[in-house]
Amino acid sequence: LAGLMFLILTIVGIRKMLVEAVPRSLIYAIAVGIGLFITFMGLVNIGFIVKSDATLVTAGELTPTVLIGLTGLLTMIILEMLKIRGSLIIGILFATFLALIYGDTQLPGNFYSYNIDISPIAFQLDIIGAMKGSLFGAIFAMMFIDMFDSIGTVISCAYKAKIVDKEGRIQKIDRLLGIDASVTIIGSFLGTSPTTAYIESGAGIEQGGRTGLTSVVTGLLFFIGLFFIPLIGIVPRYATGPALVMVGMFMMKEVVNINFSKIDEAFPSFIIIVAIALSYSISTGLAFGFISYTLLKAASRKFRDIKPAMWVIAILSVMFFIV
Repeated sequence: LAGLMFLILTIVGIRKMLVEAVPRSLIYAIAVGIGLFITFMGLVNIGFIVKSDATLVTAGELTPTVLIGLTGLLTMIILEMLKIRGSLIIGILFATFLALIYGDTQLPGNFYSYNIDISPIAFQLDIIGAMKGSLFGAIFAMMFIDMFDSIGTVISCAYKAKIVDKEGRIQKIDRLLGIDASVTIIGSFLGTSPTTAYIESGAGIEQGGRTGLTSVVTGLLFFIGLFFIPLIGIVPRYATGPALVMVGMFMMKEVVNINFSKIDEAFPSFIIIVAIALSYSISTGLAFGFISYTLLKAASRKFRDIKPAMWVIAILSVMFFIV
């Protein structure tokens, strides 16, 4: 149901209107915030950052697996400096190779498997049961998270891919949003989590992906990968973590475009960056930023800077915290 609401908002053009209402300063902040967020995830995957009861997080011990992850990261950095294409993949493969030598992972007996069965989760929907009034809050929350997570991802990736015009409008955004909403519904029928735009797309963009063909090839490779899960499964988290760190670094470049000289522009941008990373939620960070931007602009009587759709976004953001 959340996906259906998502699709309706896209078809009637409301979602496009919301995307285009986001001011340029917040767009850059979204990219930076997501970059910091995935950098944090990457460092956690490597094991360089770990949980701490005293300080929430702390630096982890330099175990062999952490050193392997850092070696993979160093490999990616050097290859990027040498401008070698595929640096992230090469780094992941090299770290996986080191993990095999160390003995932390092992080659499977069979590299492929045809034992694929999605019947336990596919088409197991209870649509009538989901229509209960008591579930409205949950459905709205899911729709908001899905919508604003994807909006943040689409905006940051579009700017990274340089597919925006001089006025900051994303090219062919109607088609992009329509596909994004449609696959959300398809994914729910198949029993998966929302199949929306993911920020990991930034890795492909950084390696040169710019067109829909990139996504088609990625999808085909994922499909083929279903039959090679035993082989793919040997890649440890600390081997893929460095790729997230690298993409996060690439996305941090946008911070120079944020105008920190004006507090009504600086604070909303700052809170988006910080809240996305520290709350571990893109939608939460966006909500804080959208609300603060609208309030500060209104308080300074700069009503012309607030597009009508931005008021809607701010109200939805408030509802996100209330519902």
